[in-house]
Amino acid sequence: MSLKKLPQPQAFERPEGYTWDAPAIALDQWAENPLAAEADDANTVSIYGVIGEDFWGEGFTAKRMAGALRAVGKNAVTVNVNSPGGDMFEGLAIYNLLREHPAKVTVKVMGVAASAASVIAMAGDEVLMGTGSVMMIHNAWGLVIGNRHDFADAASVFETFDASMASIYAARTGMKEADIMAMLDGPTRASDGTYMTASEAIEKGFADAEFEGVSDSAAAKAKLPANILAERRMDAALAKSGMPRTERRALLADAKGGARDAAPTVTRDADALTAGLAQLFTAIKS
Repeated sequence: MSLKKLPQPQAFERPEGYTWDAPAIALDQWAENPLAAEADDANTVSIYGVIGEDFWGEGFTAKRMAGALRAVGKNAVTVNVNSPGGDMFEGLAIYNLLREHPAKVTVKVMGVAASAASVIAMAGDEVLMGTGSVMMIHNAWGLVIGNRHDFADAASVFETFDASMASIYAARTGMKEADIMAMLDGPTRASDGTYMTASEAIEKGFADAEFEGVSDSAAAKAKLPANILAERRMDAALAKSGMPRTERRALLADAKGGARDAAPTVTRDADALTAGLAQLFTAIKS
């Protein structure tokens, strides 16, 4: 099991009609640099996307982590994290997988570890923050569609989930759970929780030390194709405008699909991206 005595949270049942999302500000920061350089070490696992399957059928899931840890076996593992968060249920499942790993777990925050990704980071026996990296914690959130009973059930699950996260953060930092709950709320309950720089995360006990970030040449190898990067930036912009994840997903799909049907040329992908971005900018302004 983990070298640290980390708390084992209870299993949670997803509320009916629940749809996850990542914090808009975290999406915005992550969209500017959604990847970090891949490691050559076979015992390194990289989490460079949202937690849970995203719009493009990507993202990092508990199933992927389980497969990666099977390949690592009983050896020490390093987990590189650059993620805006996402599905809180998947995040907790990944945390538990790392918590139960029989050898040392080192977590390196390469850029952003926000929301569910920060919970995953807490499973590290050693948590290292890259130069210029950010960690963010906040109350569990998501979209629930249904009747008043569905909303009541969801509120109960979210409240229990917040308490579970607080116990995990408290065990890592040594802080009182009441103080952690205040950090989850942020300055106001309408805020986005608490953001910490590398030095602040270390000072508060969320991390142990700082390391130098990846080199420019190494980071260059991990750049996304321009069209995917543009789509993710648009997703972040729409999230900041207040559009729910399900609506963003539908709009992104319509923008790409509609533009392709209208412009079946050799430069179809470029035309689709241009037309799609124009539609998304219009949506943001409105």
